[in-house]
Amino acid sequence: MSSVIVVPQGFSYVAGALLSTVFLVAGQSAVVYTQRKTAGIKYPQMYAEQKEVEASVDALKFNCAQRAHQNTLENLPVIYTTTLVAALKFPKVAAAACAFWSLTRVIYTRGYLSGDPAQRNKNGGSLYNLAVLVLLGTSIYTAGSLMLAGI
Repeated sequence: MSSVIVVPQGFSYVAGALLSTVFLVAGQSAVVYTQRKTAGIKYPQMYAEQKEVEASVDALKFNCAQRAHQNTLENLPVIYTTTLVAALKFPKVAAAACAFWSLTRVIYTRGYLSGDPAQRNKNGGSLYNLAVLVLLGTSIYTAGSLMLAGI
């Protein structure tokens, strides 16, 4: 038995925006790999130990790269869920917010890679929060509208 799923006009933008997160995570993974190699941190160690960080700026930069990547992975379930729910009524807004989130996470990561964790939120690195608020607001509105409509 087959079913038909009808998606709103503009949903293709959502697919592209969601795909941007794959490139973001792949890029962060490559940075973590490079920083791990430079710092000499062996697998399966997740982070450089405090003594390693005190002895090497490369170990600190590895920890910063690893933390930026981990934080992105921690946020992805919220981004995916809110993007898909919001896209049911507002596909272009959802796509724009998701793509903006990816872009600002690149800025966030670049700031973190400076070796000074405080830099992660400078130069627009914290603007990803704006995308999260847009996605939360539109997904809550969408879910509420669908529930009130009995869908």
